[in-house]
Amino acid sequence: MEVGSIEREIYVDAPPETVFEVLSTPEHIREWWGGGETDLTPTPGSVAEISWGRGTADEHIGPLTVVEADPPRLFSFRWTYDEGAEAATATNSLLVTFELVPSDAGTLLRLTETGFREKGWEAAVLEAAYDDHVTGWDLYVPAIAAYVARLVATP
Repeated sequence: MEVGSIEREIYVDAPPETVFEVLSTPEHIREWWGGGETDLTPTPGSVAEISWGRGTADEHIGPLTVVEADPPRLFSFRWTYDEGAEAATATNSLLVTFELVPSDAGTLLRLTETGFREKGWEAAVLEAAYDDHVTGWDLYVPAIAAYVARLVATP
């Protein structure tokens, strides 16, 4: 199995300013990212948590660090690093980058997630994590476009 970066691209029928806000603010993130709760501030260097299922048997909580926030064209963060790590780096975390490109009246949204090999995981852990993230982005990238469509359709 080849494990590298994950890349997804989708057209979103809204301007980049709207898409950027949806990608980078807690009240919108929970709507497209499977109910993920976060206290994220879209400012480079800010550290937050993102959690799913808090207080349940399926609880998952992880740290997240904003790397770049350049509205309305780019938003990136590092995640999937150990909670005790002093900082998210290229060798202890994954990097998610959302690039927003104006296209007609909407936005071409490009997602890239990298850093799987650099984490130093054993092969089985690496493959499982990669598969999990592929499945997740296959679900959540279209959810971004669907949520934005509902958002802009609401008067």
